[in-house]
Amino acid sequence: MSPGGPRPTRLVAGLAGVAIAGAAAVSGASVPGASEDAHGSIPGANARPAVHDSGEAKDAPGRPLSVPTPPRPPSCDDVQPTNHLQRRLDAVAPSGALCLQPGRYAGPIVIREGRTLWGPPEAVIVSTGEGTTIKVEAATVLGLTVDGSGDRFDLLDSAVHVAGEAPRVEGVHIRNATFGILVEKAKHALIRGNRVEGGRDEALGLRGDSIRLWETHHSTVEDNRVTGGRDLVVWYASDNVIRRNDVRDGRYGTHLMYSHRNVIEDNVYVRTVVGVFLMYSRDLEVNRNVAAGAAGAAGMGLGLKESGNVRVRDNVFVRDTLGVYIDNSPMQDGDENTFEGNHFRLCETGVVFLAATKRNVFQNNAFRDNQTAVRVDGGGTAQGTHWEGNDFDEYAGYDFDGDGRGDIPFELRSLSADLTSRTPELQFFRGTPALALLNAASEIVPLLTPRIVLRDPAPRMAPLPLPTYLEALHAH
Repeated sequence: MSPGGPRPTRLVAGLAGVAIAGAAAVSGASVPGASEDAHGSIPGANARPAVHDSGEAKDAPGRPLSVPTPPRPPSCDDVQPTNHLQRRLDAVAPSGALCLQPGRYAGPIVIREGRTLWGPPEAVIVSTGEGTTIKVEAATVLGLTVDGSGDRFDLLDSAVHVAGEAPRVEGVHIRNATFGILVEKAKHALIRGNRVEGGRDEALGLRGDSIRLWETHHSTVEDNRVTGGRDLVVWYASDNVIRRNDVRDGRYGTHLMYSHRNVIEDNVYVRTVVGVFLMYSRDLEVNRNVAAGAAGAAGMGLGLKESGNVRVRDNVFVRDTLGVYIDNSPMQDGDENTFEGNHFRLCETGVVFLAATKRNVFQNNAFRDNQTAVRVDGGGTAQGTHWEGNDFDEYAGYDFDGDGRGDIPFELRSLSADLTSRTPELQFFRGTPALALLNAASEIVPLLTPRIVLRDPAPRMAPLPLPTYLEALHAH
């Protein structure tokens, strides 16, 4: 990072502050690496009995995590806590609706095709501590609170299990459950405006997923507020939209595997181990997301593994260990990944390549205030990637013709990065004066000139403006 380069703006500094806020609350947790695991039976997981919530959840210091209650259906039969809820559900017409009055109702329940169950947040469906609390079979559940589930990971005990054609879960508050909302083999599902609170007392790997889409297609997950769960998973699920979700203090903010033609946009990921991870998936859009505070040895804002035709645009990566990690992507011949308009700020490394670097395009991105802009692990360089028009705070060129682009190329050289990529054991000294002196010596003594990591023939002269959506996020 150039010592005289521009400093972070107020917005970036604010996001960095959000990224480190609450670190003390999670520092005691054992955070596993962001590697693949089987989401099956996990020995040693503790049961979670249903308990009544006594306080208002917070998603950041001083800001309540509010979810609006969906409106009451116009034609609805009232249900009192003294009624037997499952009998009332079985008796209602296929297109009918039941409206719960405030109070506590015993689960588990099943809402069958075409029926609607509505309740205010004070209407609570309480788990017995075994199994799934609510099963939604091509039906709708709105507004109420679900307290608890069973603790069996092998049986995927969840607060809400969703299946069928056009199911809808909206405005629901979920707490004390092993899995939050589990959507399996559904089409045209809508998961909107829910608040899912995961456990905070166990290691991340021993928590269930907050929201999981499994073999689910043409569905939407939007405007949800997720805190403290394990992952938001999209596996074997194509043609879905994941947007405007706020995910905090988990492991994977959004994890795709074998899931194609999905859109991930306008989400905020704060203090997750990984913001977004894309595995074995193609034809994806990743736009206008913020990944802040993905820290630790496995921390990354966005990861790609053997994924192709991915378009990554206008995202902001702040205070992440790695902004973007690219592992053998794209893999299939003819595929190409495009990164455009993204901001890498205050990261340990902006972009890291592992293995192949070809058929990736980086244009009009900003690399500022990072320890290292780009690194290639395992040897080699990033010159197989197409670089053009990017903003590097280390660039010291000129623009005589006034076209806004430098008249001489930007060449990234780093002796310390060169050495650590060849000898990973030297990563132990990253950030120490020893490696800093090596970089200084390489600029003074030509004999120590390192190889070129990347070459941008026409870098930007002016800093790339931050996206306008950050203003609204900062104000909020």
